[in-house]
Amino acid sequence: MSRACFSVCLVLTMGIGLAFVVSVQSASMAYAQTQEVDRIARIPKPQGGFDLEVLVDGRPLAEYFARGRTYVEALKGAEFELRVRNPTPNRVAVALSVDGLNTIDARHTSAWYSSKWVIDPYQTISIGGWQMSTERARRFYFTDERDSYGAKLGQTTNLGVISAVVFRERQPVSINPPMPIYRDREKGQDEPSNQPSDARAGESGRKAGIARSDDDYAATGIGRSVRNDVRWIDMELEAHPLAELSLRYEYYSALLKLGVLPRPNYEPYPLRRREDSRGFSPEP
Repeated sequence: MSRACFSVCLVLTMGIGLAFVVSVQSASMAYAQTQEVDRIARIPKPQGGFDLEVLVDGRPLAEYFARGRTYVEALKGAEFELRVRNPTPNRVAVALSVDGLNTIDARHTSAWYSSKWVIDPYQTISIGGWQMSTERARRFYFTDERDSYGAKLGQTTNLGVISAVVFRERQPVSINPPMPIYRDREKGQDEPSNQPSDARAGESGRKAGIARSDDDYAATGIGRSVRNDVRWIDMELEAHPLAELSLRYEYYSALLKLGVLPRPNYEPYPLRRREDSRGFSPEP
């Protein structure tokens, strides 16, 4: 089994707790991730105890299982964060993506080659935005497809999906001095060079095939800038993931169409109900 060497980032995650980020440095690694209501059930915790939750105002959104997937209801305009729990005695690295984009560098890669967050044994981290540099992040928020970060980057294949792939550390690490992280290392820009301006955002959406009718479908935007300090460290990971977690998020209307949530007061035969009606209640 080949060994992988990573560069990892120590992070103070938006004032919430200590975390890390991992980035692949070697390209030669192998790898190298009732009624209708009775059908709605909360998902049991994933095997191994790893947990991925979506939080709004510090509270996890309810999870629903349907169609072989886990769903949460997106709340339009609300900022959210992702909470990942490590229940093991080992340090782990987590490749975390939203809408198919890595939450650290916005790249669309495999889990193995993606930049990763690191969680200490028995610890939990909360990631609240896209990491833009070693000091700043831009908050996640629920929006429509046209306004999404993915549309701005021309990456709309995986809108509505949040994924986490967990890798276990192979050996202890040594912490290196801080190293800046940039989307474009040659130009040294904090903001991604391929992020279109507001004037070009509409053009990116059209090229991605997004029409106005898609406004009812949820995606994640790139929101306000907040302080989020990170630094890189070295880390070796096992080649095979410990866990792979995935969530689908949609607005309420879409969850109804998918049958994930029941239609309120749904009556398939209103005329039959009216035929069965009586003027008075029956005698006791």
